[in-house]
Amino acid sequence: MNRFTSDVLHERAGHVGLITLDRAHALNALSLSMVRELTHVLTQWQQDPQVWAVAVRGSNKQGPFGAFCAGGDIRYFHQAALAGNASLEDFFTEEYSLNHLIQNYSKPYIAFMDGIVMGGGMGISQGAAWRVVTERTLMAMPETHIGLFPDVGGGYFLSRCPGHSGEYLALTGQVLHGSDALTVGLADVCLPSDALPALWDTLSNSNFSSAEALLADLQSQAARTQLAVTVNNAPAPSWYDAQLDSVFALPSVGEMVAVLTRLASGQSEGWAAHTLQALRQRSPLMLAVSLEQIRRGRHLSLADDLRMERDLVRHCFHTDHLQRRGTQTETVEGIRALVIDKDRRPHWQPERIEDVTPDMVAPFFASPWPEQAHPLRHLI
Repeated sequence: MNRFTSDVLHERAGHVGLITLDRAHALNALSLSMVRELTHVLTQWQQDPQVWAVAVRGSNKQGPFGAFCAGGDIRYFHQAALAGNASLEDFFTEEYSLNHLIQNYSKPYIAFMDGIVMGGGMGISQGAAWRVVTERTLMAMPETHIGLFPDVGGGYFLSRCPGHSGEYLALTGQVLHGSDALTVGLADVCLPSDALPALWDTLSNSNFSSAEALLADLQSQAARTQLAVTVNNAPAPSWYDAQLDSVFALPSVGEMVAVLTRLASGQSEGWAAHTLQALRQRSPLMLAVSLEQIRRGRHLSLADDLRMERDLVRHCFHTDHLQRRGTQTETVEGIRALVIDKDRRPHWQPERIEDVTPDMVAPFFASPWPEQAHPLRHLI
């Protein structure tokens, strides 16, 4: 296999471009160099008439598959934010551009989402023509855990999940198993993990007349081994509750919490109690920002959603309207508590969901750039 760098392996086998993320020690978390490498390879293959389709997979310490991508490199985010490193701006601009490229890729793009698929891993898989999950898949947009919001196009693809499950997934960061992902439209097929090597070998040794024929053959093979196929046949997710849509359709996080508090009264277990506990652990400010992001994203094109998210992430690290930068921002504090010091005791500002005001949230959605100077102005 050709090496583009030590973290992204790629080769062309017949008419198929094959990519393996190979940063297993970091669960294939995306670095800036990996984002640039993926963009370079995908752009080259998109322009190459001899490449008909592209497939991407992850790897773990034992070899291919077993882990897809755990997201962006949040340790780097923390270090860069504290150091005032300008490359942090480049990371988000280039990552979101990569997400747009994949969502609009002109050739079938196939994502083998085995193992962990979170954050940035969702950004490089949700635009795929065929999204494969397995019984080992652990999928989530967990950004509210670290005082961020579900970016990489999350405002676009989560808002299009059934009912108000997108709001629920965005705010709680709930982890989905493979069959759950089918139910909410974030995957196309759930296969046993031991079926993936044979499918990859089919790609590697393909001799088909067209990309459509290749994809049809893969889908035919998958149909013989799949664990679940359609939303109608998939079991109800373990996290689902009949109250979910009515609660997460409410206008504000404060109103959601009030209803959940009533539903959970006198209970220490159950959906309402667990959901309430999850929300109480997240940054109150970023919960409100994330809710507004999903609500706005539901009515935006992908390009406009990514431009909105680029504005949001700038404000996350430079929350000037609240006179916060560096260690004082929700995002840097959240990463510190979860990943750096690991004390799991973030000092959120404000501490309570009930104390978040619209004046704290609204400036996140004001672009810091004029339209003609926006770093993602080229997206259409």
